[in-house]
Amino acid sequence: MIEILDDWCKGCEICVKRCPVEALEISEIMNKKGVRVPRLKEDNKCHQCRLCELLCPDFAITVTKEEKEEEKECKLIIGGVCAD
Repeated sequence: MIEILDDWCKGCEICVKRCPVEALEISEIMNKKGVRVPRLKEDNKCHQCRLCELLCPDFAITVTKEEKEEEKECKLIIGGVCAD
């Protein structure tokens, strides 16, 4: 999940230009500064690499891993890998 704090964004577009999968675009929403803020595209291809979060000079982007709905239950773990 990507959270963008609209009012922290200054519109530099670093996140949009540097996204390796082009998951972000500039939206029509304007913040208090009169800047159009980024958003996820409709066809969300985000891999949660956190590059946008790391490059944002204003700390306006936070990326959190999405929890999987079904976690595989392991009976035996060998070397960090589930073995059934």
